Formats: sequence, C-alpha cells, structure tokens
Amino acid sequence: MSSSTNAKVGPPFDPELEVVLTGLAEMMPTTLTVDMLPQLREAPAPSLEDLIAGRPITHTERTIPGPAGAPDLIVSIFKRADHQPGGPGFYHTHAGGMVFGNRFSGIAYILDWVDSLDFVAVSVEYRLAPEHPYPAPIEDSYAGLLWTAAHAEELGFDPTRLVVLGASAGGCLAAGLALKARDENGPAIAAQMLIQAMLDDRDETVSSRQVDGRGIWDRGSNDMGWDAYLGERRKTDQVSIYAAPGRATDLSNLPPAFIEAASVEVFRDESVAYASQIWADGGIAELHVWPGAYHAFDQIAPEAAVSKATVASRTNWLKRALGV
Repeated sequence: MSSSTNAKVGPPFDPELEVVLTGLAEMMPTTLTVDMLPQLREAPAPSLEDLIAGRPITHTERTIPGPAGAPDLIVSIFKRADHQPGGPGFYHTHAGGMVFGNRFSGIAYILDWVDSLDFVAVSVEYRLAPEHPYPAPIEDSYAGLLWTAAHAEELGFDPTRLVVLGASAGGCLAAGLALKARDENGPAIAAQMLIQAMLDDRDETVSSRQVDGRGIWDRGSNDMGWDAYLGERRKTDQVSIYAAPGRATDLSNLPPAFIEAASVEVFRDESVAYASQIWADGGIAELHVWPGAYHAFDQIAPEAAVSKATVASRTNWLKRALGV
C-alpha cells in the first residue's frame, strides 16, 4: 500500500473500540446531516435522576441573565451534599456539534469529579445553531462564565481555581472562553480542559480527510456542524478566533491547557496544532492523542482499556493543575 493511500485511510481502530463501533454503525449513520437534527435532539438520554442516582450530589437549576439583548440562560449547579467550600469549580460547555445536546450532555464524567474531588460544577444551556448561529453560543457561554465567576462565594468554590472545560463543540467554546477572558480582562481562569475539541472550521488537516465516512463525527458531520454555526462566513477571513480558536495565531497568556484527541478523529491534527502553538507562545499544555480511538470513544466504550486510561489521565492532570 502506498504512503498516499495510507494517509487517506488513516490509522486502524483499537480492537476493543472497533467492536463497539461496529455495533453502533447498525443503529446510526456515520455522517450526520441537518435533516437529522430533530431526531438527534429528541434522542433518549440519561435523565438527571439517573445521572445523580446513588450519589451524594445535589442539583440546583438557576435562571441567570443572558448576553445583552438576549434571553435569560438556564444553568445547572452540581455539588456534593456535604460540600466543603473553597475548592475548585468547573464551568462546563456541552458537546453536540453546536447543533444538538443540552447542559446534561456528557456531564457524567464531571459528576465523577464532583463526587470524588468535591468540585462545584456549573453547566450552561446555550442556544444552538442553525437557529442561533455564531455568536449566540459563545456569547451565551461567556455570560454564564461571568455569572459563575461573580457568584463563586455563593456557589462555594475558590474563584482563583476555576476550570473551563468541554468536549467536542463544548471544547471549542471552552477554548473560546479562555481567549475571550484573556482579551477582555474577564474572569481569571485557572485551567482549560479541551476534550476532543472542535477547533478549526477550515478542515484542511490530514486527519479531517482521513476520517471521512468512518468513525464517529466524520468530515461530513463536521461540515454540517460548522456550516450551521458559521453559515457563509465559514472558511473566510470573517471568522473570529472566539468562534474557531484554531485560527488564533497568538495563544500566549492563556491558562494551562489539557488537550486530548483520538488518533482516528477529525479533530486530531487541529488539537496537536493548538497544543504546539501554546508551547510556541510560551504557554503550558499537556497533550494526549489516544491510539486507535475515535471521537467520543470514552463515552461510547467506557470499559475499554484505552477509555479507562483516558479518564485516569484527565483526573491526574486536574489534581496536579489545581493542587487537589
């Protein structure tokens, strides 16, 4: 097989993960399209009761001010029932390609840290594209961040130990929040956790071409998400770094970053590039690229060995970054 063919096909899947992916392929298409959004948005998901069942975790829902001229926002606040104030806090932006999901999407691993490390977690319900394209999702997310930081004492966490984190589209928003807070003298962010993050609308990387018609959230799905979010601005010079952080050429003076990608996902190369730019600009980043893994593998196949190693690496980084 020629090197050019290898580049097109990409790395093989981890055998444990591939078995799960094969079963999943029988239930959902590899490439998602706009006409599938109603079904994606109505798909069954774990209920709040299921998420916190058997855990000493409390949930509070709050309505808070949205961006200027926009509707109010809903946030969910999670903490241990016996929470001790003064520890770290999470601000979570959910996954879903900018087009589906809600503040409970992908929250399970964060609740593990709320339980085991006594963090406070705030998760925001931001408006979704294409009904609400850029800048609505990032502006909603930033308004929620401002509120969270301003209410740190009330919420019970140390404002100097606030982490922004998100996966996939949520990772894009978390990275955008770190940039926006830096540029607008916003809240102090202690760390940013970018999990398999959707960072660059241009889709010019090798991995964006390799993951086409295979895996989870392939090139076609990614096109759909970015097109819905940016519309005609996509791939032009009219795209803000807060919309697509991978376009930023100056990543100095940012909080330490944990950046994670799978070797068989669209976002692999843009994640590597983002970490490399942080290092080039004198910043701190820890980068993990998990071999044989596809997008969202840790949620789809949580019992696989590579998934367990992934979760452990996140927890270890959090403890070191925040002195837990």
